[in-house]
Amino acid sequence: MLKLHFKDSRQAPIWLVEERFAIGQDRRNQLVLGDPGISAFHAEILLQDGRHYLRDCDSAGGTFVNDERISGQYQLRSRDRVRLGNVELLLLEPSKTPNVRPDATVRWFLQVTSGEQVGKKFHLQPGGIGFGRSPKSELCFSDPELSRRHCEFFLKDDVLEVKDLASANGVYVNHKKVATAELRPGDEVRMGSVTLLVIGPQIDGRPAVEEEEDSDATQFVRAIDLPKPVEKPQTGRGGATANPLRAAAPAVAVAAAADEGNALKRVILIGSAVLLAVVGAALVLLRH
Repeated sequence: MLKLHFKDSRQAPIWLVEERFAIGQDRRNQLVLGDPGISAFHAEILLQDGRHYLRDCDSAGGTFVNDERISGQYQLRSRDRVRLGNVELLLLEPSKTPNVRPDATVRWFLQVTSGEQVGKKFHLQPGGIGFGRSPKSELCFSDPELSRRHCEFFLKDDVLEVKDLASANGVYVNHKKVATAELRPGDEVRMGSVTLLVIGPQIDGRPAVEEEEDSDATQFVRAIDLPKPVEKPQTGRGGATANPLRAAAPAVAVAAAADEGNALKRVILIGSAVLLAVVGAALVLLRH
């Protein structure tokens, strides 16, 4: 099954599943193009017996395949380039050409980090890239947790987005469930058991991802910031350090003894004074 890609990525690629796919400026066409050089009914793609045929509808500017103007009916194959006026289209069959890229420069990738096809890396092209269990998806996985059309990645102007297509189990970007999200290099996108790592260019003007502080992380402290260790008393032949409590005990005893001596002296002096006074009084009485 062929898929129609737009070189200018004006819209998502289109599966060619209808028996008749008309292209032109008239609104009755399946693909309406208002560009200069496009006729009202310019061309049509017919699906017959599993093959696609391109036919020009007598357009004024003609229809070109691989830079050659066609006449009559032309069988299309994967990698054919179709030009109508100024519009250029590329025909691809994703199941047979998964790594074919319309542009020479590929800047975005999705790498499988867990689940089915782990380690595989997918190149992303401008436009839409389907993801799911459907064989029509460019990124097809058989994980039962995935919906047939689980989500779509869309790349335009070097901006990559993911959109959940109403899947049963959702789309998670960096462990958060999203309906749609703009992706940055380093993001992890999980659908079911499949996890994809986004690889791409560092785009100017986008804020850097701030790293969250880990409360359980080991913290290193400089040696000069550490408290000084308490010196332990040395033991051994060098002489033990005196116990401060024992060292203070003799001093307290000496002070107490001194206080007791001073009190005794005061008692003796008082007693002597009293004795002298009594003897003096007795002598006076004897004289009389």
